Amino acid sequence: MFKDSFPVVIRMQQEDDDHGASDGGLAIEEAKPKLKRPPLYRVVLFNDDYTPMEFVVEVLEVFFKMNREQATQVMLTVHTQGKGVCGIYTRDIAETKAAQVNQYSQENEHPLLCEIEVSGD
Repeated sequence: MFKDSFPVVIRMQQEDDDHGASDGGLAIEEAKPKLKRPPLYRVVLFNDDYTPMEFVVEVLEVFFKMNREQATQVMLTVHTQGKGVCGIYTRDIAETKAAQVNQYSQENEHPLLCEIEVSGD
């Protein structure tokens, strides 16, 4: 019946009336639910020997809204270190972006791989 309701806090309240008597009434208030931030995920591009660097820059500009300079920096990180972080998002957004990049890469006949991993941030 009260499965989805919030916990209720009941406090004893002592109020004196004009004659010094206490009515021992109760004050009832709803406790606020404790909220925590959702876990974050990194969207990661992996290097391969076939995808042109310009295509990687294009992907970063289109799907991650990076300017040319930022996209080039991430592309160089992917190229030199084997992988690079494109952005950090909640799980749903990260999965969607990775899927969009992978689909776009396949449509353009490039083996570029994009995955998500749990962020330590």
